[in-house]
Amino acid sequence: MRAKFQYWRSRKHLQNVASLPCQHCGLDGQTQAAHSNMAAHGKGRSIKASDHFTAALCFACHHDLDGGHSLTKDQKQKMFFAALKKTWIELQKRDLILIDSPDPLVDN
Repeated sequence: MRAKFQYWRSRKHLQNVASLPCQHCGLDGQTQAAHSNMAAHGKGRSIKASDHFTAALCFACHHDLDGGHSLTKDQKQKMFFAALKKTWIELQKRDLILIDSPDPLVDN
């Protein structure tokens, strides 16, 4: 039997992620906290992935990740993981990591 997924939710973390520039294209001021689309991160039918699996992406990059047809599934996963890693590093630089936040780079 598969263990139940442990979700971590934090409005403050999502605000911190959205405060960063886009970690894919660099655009500043229009960033969103883009959740992972992978089941391994808790994504399911109408359920968002756990909040620690969020990357700072602008609207256009977020759209490409979620619904864009110009990228393959593999390209989308690589884009997400690269942006997730950059997001985590930028949050650390700005001292915006919340004390109870799981490390997404260890958990995937």
